Amino acid sequence: MKERDPQEQFIHLVRLGWDLRGLGVGTALMLPQVGQPVLEIMSGGETRVRITVIRRACGWVFVWRPWWARVWRPGEGVWAGADNAADVIVSAAIA
Repeated sequence: MKERDPQEQFIHLVRLGWDLRGLGVGTALMLPQVGQPVLEIMSGGETRVRITVIRRACGWVFVWRPWWARVWRPGEGVWAGADNAADVIVSAAIA
């Protein structure tokens, strides 16, 4: 599998969006013509959190920090296959 597989990224983000919808969180999936898909989370005000999914050696990981923040905090993310991924993202990225 390629390191960046847009179709696989799309599938993970759609599943996450559906799980977040079940928690009452509004989302929008953005599919740019160039680049990777992004799931945008709408929170209370005008604040928006952008979720991407990246491939790691052990699988796919959802990340919501900008690339420069991930350099300083490499543990900020949740495995895409985790059953509680939506819960973790809501508590860490929105709350």
